[in-house]
Amino acid sequence: MKKLILLALLALGLGGPALAEEGGAVHWDKAPSRTNDLPALQNGAKLFVNYCLSCHSAAYMRFNRLQDIGISEQQIKDNLLFTTDKVGETMKAAIDPKDAKDWFGANPPDLTLIARSRAGHGGSGADYLYTYMRTFYRDPERPTGWNNLVFPNVGMPHVLWELQGVREPVFETVKEHGYELKVLKGWNQVSPGTMTPLQYDQAIGDLVGYLQWMGEPAQNHRVRVGAWVLIFLAFLTVIVWRLNAAFWKDVK
Repeated sequence: MKKLILLALLALGLGGPALAEEGGAVHWDKAPSRTNDLPALQNGAKLFVNYCLSCHSAAYMRFNRLQDIGISEQQIKDNLLFTTDKVGETMKAAIDPKDAKDWFGANPPDLTLIARSRAGHGGSGADYLYTYMRTFYRDPERPTGWNNLVFPNVGMPHVLWELQGVREPVFETVKEHGYELKVLKGWNQVSPGTMTPLQYDQAIGDLVGYLQWMGEPAQNHRVRVGAWVLIFLAFLTVIVWRLNAAFWKDVK
């Protein structure tokens, strides 16, 4: 019962970015909104192909759809395709599913709709992914050598460690609402990456923005059309209201 109450408090966000001592949860940081930022989406697509597509597929997304975010067909062919892929094909993982299961314990999930499927009490799916990709840490006890605060005992290694570097979380045990919590106080940088912490956060923001866009490539067009439809309905309402007033004036 004590553990259930503790998890409930964490689910409500009490205590800020805290980690429970027994399989608790970590606060999700707010992901930046970049689904309208074409340079950010293009950088996110590059990161996705270079670092994610080796193991994860995006089986409902075709390479040529990247033209919607300003990447030409020739750029797709030159920079984003594997040698055996064609521009009209879907994004398939390079790894063999059997090998993936042997190495990681399970076949890595398809990422086409990952940003839409990971929403929860902590925030949107984008918030989850943004926090998840920024909270890997070294753990010699794990088969991959890595662990994660958002997804404890995750089977996925930290594929972006060369960019972020190697870090260790620093916790402080505090009492909150009568219970002991391990509060994340910061990180120790064991070895630096090729990016500064700010640059890495920006890169992950771009990657998450691309994952959001990939889950619904037509969302920006839908929003623009929706705005014009609302404007049209507003004008139509005024016209109908005035016609109605004029009609009943004659009747009276």
